[in-house]
Amino acid sequence: MRNVLGYLLAVTIPLLLTMVGCGPATAPETKTKPAKPPAVRLVQAESGKLPRLVTVTGTLAADEEVVTAFKMAGRISEIAVDLGSLVSKDQVMARLDPTDYRLRAEQSEAALRQIRARLGLAPEGTEEVVDPEQTAPVREARAVLNEARLNQDRLARMYQQDYISRAELDAAVSRMLVAEGRYQASLEDIRDRQGLLAQRKSELALARQQLADTVLKAPIDGAVRERRASTGEYLAPGAPVATLVRIHPLRMKVAAPEREAAAIRIGQTVRVRVEGDSGTYSGRVVRVSPVIEKQSRTLTVEAEIENRQGRLRPGSFATAEILVAAEQTAVLIPAVAIVTFAGIEKVIGVKDGRAVERRIRTGRRTANKVEILEGLAPGDSVVAEPGNLSGGQPVTVSP
Repeated sequence: MRNVLGYLLAVTIPLLLTMVGCGPATAPETKTKPAKPPAVRLVQAESGKLPRLVTVTGTLAADEEVVTAFKMAGRISEIAVDLGSLVSKDQVMARLDPTDYRLRAEQSEAALRQIRARLGLAPEGTEEVVDPEQTAPVREARAVLNEARLNQDRLARMYQQDYISRAELDAAVSRMLVAEGRYQASLEDIRDRQGLLAQRKSELALARQQLADTVLKAPIDGAVRERRASTGEYLAPGAPVATLVRIHPLRMKVAAPEREAAAIRIGQTVRVRVEGDSGTYSGRVVRVSPVIEKQSRTLTVEAEIENRQGRLRPGSFATAEILVAAEQTAVLIPAVAIVTFAGIEKVIGVKDGRAVERRIRTGRRTANKVEILEGLAPGDSVVAEPGNLSGGQPVTVSP
């Protein structure tokens, strides 16, 4: 038995060692051909002219906002506008029932005709000044006075000749004095009537004005922001009827950074864009604060924005660009040459056949050009369309 086991071990062990030593056959090694470096096209940073802009944000507001109301109390008989209605200046917006005010005007007209008749003027005439001496009451009083004076003189001569008594002369003197008093009273009465004529004329003008004020007209060109009354409603004086806003031009109040304050002037051009509208709207700077805000370190600027078509709405958030210089020298490269990753802007250059990354800081932009504030100088070459190129990658420059 031992001999059999020994024989088996002697045969099996060399066989196992042979199997382990052989292993699988290895394939012959193949050499990989290196990839061809990508070809790139270079462009040069160039010096050009760009307008200098100050970009700010703010809210559009109506240039004017007016709460319209009647000056008198009354019941509304008609309202001709509603929310969103466009109105022009002096357009009729609402009316009050005019019956009471028309009757007051007619009453004032009658009182004026009455006082004119008492002055001897034509009821429907336009003359207002009269000569008191030519009025009937004064002429009558003057005639009585003249008669009294003549009678006094005659009796005085008769008294001197002892034809009458002293009592008769004294009575004549008294009658003359009474006549003088009545003459003066008639003059004062005419002057009082002239003053009353002016008063009646003013009362008629006031009554007619109140009648005219039963028609509410738009004080400005604009649009109805809010309607606050209804037909048939009785309103007290000054009760609001509708709120109007002027939508052309609009006013935009912005806060410009302190570093740009010295460049901003009244009259400079402003370009405005709003959310959801691809259009650009023009305006100009109309007011500039004389001080810098201490808390925010900003300058308050107000601009008027053209809105003749009414496409802009008060209350909209807007971005504005203030043109502070028409032309300013800048370093420019094509926008497609810039790579942005994680908020970092860079360009790709080429040195010794390899891509080199250069970090930059950009400024103003045009349709296809970008201003380079830091990182490039005029004449520096960068890859026109870097795509996925990274620093250190071999490249070839195409002509």
